[in-house]
Amino acid sequence: MASKMHLTRGNATSRFIKIMRSIKSLVAIFGVMFVLSTALFAQTSLTSLDGGKVDIQAQRGKVVILAVGASWLPLSGKQAEYTNMLAKRYAGKNVVVYFVATDSATAKSRNFATNADITKFVTGSRLSVPVLRDPDGVATLKKFSVDQLPSFVILDKQGSVSGSAFGGIDPKFDVTVPISKAVDKLL
Repeated sequence: MASKMHLTRGNATSRFIKIMRSIKSLVAIFGVMFVLSTALFAQTSLTSLDGGKVDIQAQRGKVVILAVGASWLPLSGKQAEYTNMLAKRYAGKNVVVYFVATDSATAKSRNFATNADITKFVTGSRLSVPVLRDPDGVATLKKFSVDQLPSFVILDKQGSVSGSAFGGIDPKFDVTVPISKAVDKLL
C-alpha cells in the first residue's frame, strides 16, 4: 500500500511539473505576442536626416500624408514631384507631408543607403518636405500595410490610417487627384 501511495504521489508530481511547464510555455508565447502586437500598434517614431525623432502618428489635429519610397526606386523622382505638389496644395492647412525613405541603414543590405545618399536624392529631386528614415526598411511598410513602393499613406487627425495605401505610381496618371479627394474629406 505504501508503494502504491508513493507511486501515486510520483505520478501527481510528474503531472504537476508537466502542467507547470505548459503554463510557463503559454505565458512565454502570450508575452511574445503582446510585445509584437504592442510594437506593431505603437506610435511610429522615425528619424529625420538631421537625427531628430518625429512621431508621425502624434500629429493630432492634422492630416498626415506619407510618401513612402526609397531613393533607389526608378519612380522615386516622380513620387517626389507628386509629394511636392501635395505639400504646396496643402500649405497653411492642417496637413503635414513627409517622405519616408525605406532605404536600409544596414551596410550589408542590397537596399542600403547612407544619409548622404538620401540627401543627394532629395537635392536632385528637389523634394521640399521633411524626410524621415525607416532604418530597417520594413517597419513602416508593415505598420501601414504598404505592399508596394512607391506608395502614399494618409493618416487622419487622430493618427489612424485612412483608407488603403495609394500604391504604385503610373507616370501617366496624376495620383495627387485621388489623394487630394481623400485628404479633403478629412479636413
